[in-house]
Amino acid sequence: MARVNDFDRTIAFSDAAIQRLRAHRHPAYPRNYELWYTYATGYNSALNRAINEALERAPLLSEQDLDLLYETYLSPLRLSERVDNIGTRILSEISEVTDVLKNAREANGGYSDTLERLAGEAEGLGDTGKVLGGLARAMVSATNAMVARTREFESLLANSQDEMQELHNTLEVIRAESLTDPLTGLANRKFLQGTLDSSIADAAKGQRFSVLVIDIDHFKAFNDNYGHLTGDQVLRLVAQALKQNVKGQDLAARFGGEEFAIVLIDTPLAGAVAVAERIRRAVMTKDLVKRSTGEHLGRITVSIGAATWRRGDSGQTIIDRADRCMYLAKRGGRNLVVSEDDPRVTADMAGQVA
Repeated sequence: MARVNDFDRTIAFSDAAIQRLRAHRHPAYPRNYELWYTYATGYNSALNRAINEALERAPLLSEQDLDLLYETYLSPLRLSERVDNIGTRILSEISEVTDVLKNAREANGGYSDTLERLAGEAEGLGDTGKVLGGLARAMVSATNAMVARTREFESLLANSQDEMQELHNTLEVIRAESLTDPLTGLANRKFLQGTLDSSIADAAKGQRFSVLVIDIDHFKAFNDNYGHLTGDQVLRLVAQALKQNVKGQDLAARFGGEEFAIVLIDTPLAGAVAVAERIRRAVMTKDLVKRSTGEHLGRITVSIGAATWRRGDSGQTIIDRADRCMYLAKRGGRNLVVSEDDPRVTADMAGQVA
């Protein structure tokens, strides 16, 4: 009955996915089908939310939209997470089977000792006793052989468990690397998106959060004047300032060029502005020295925008508001922090509407 139900349910999901492909005129490539099939199941709430928001903006999704959605929500990195979860379950099951075998071996060992004792007692009871004793000793031999085989299975399982643990650890390293920006050691854009999604889910339950968008002032000119190696040094310097000024539960990420973002968990807008000011001052006070020559290159500054979660926000909308604030900081002279409750933001929004 369960197999019939699975058949009916999955065929319904498949039909819904194909209808979406037809409606949007998307080629039935495996990844396009996977995306719409997953949407039909409703299992990936973050994906469904992103698609629904995109459909509110436009009735049809483009191929570029599908590529971005797939890379964000259904990329092979998601597969690594599923493989990791499966690996954890396998390790647990191997451990349980090992315990069962150990208990069985110990029980069989006790059974063998009992048979050995009974065989000795039976052999002292005449001819019939000798026959029974012989049977008991044959059973002892078979039981001891089973104990030996069980011990071998335990050893094989122990080796398998070690190998699985090594693979599990390797996968953890690979996944961590895949979510990290190699130059700065901060989280990358994909990790940032996942954190925003989970923070939005938590905010709906009462734990609000805020976001900072940080951009290095005049970075392109600096890069052009001193070269990319020195530019990379600047990026690492700013990343270090971010790491030193966020709490353990917060996330600092590099999500493009000289632009960074921080997700501040359980932090109101005023608290986010305070963190932003600490970061701005920390960057400004660092004296940059060119490593190859020892030349002092002066100081760098950053412009920072701050926004806090609002009901109905997606990851993109809160980033967009913080980004708008950051550009107002640029227009206001740079080396500034601008939050979304700043009068300049209200005036800018009014100007856009007018």
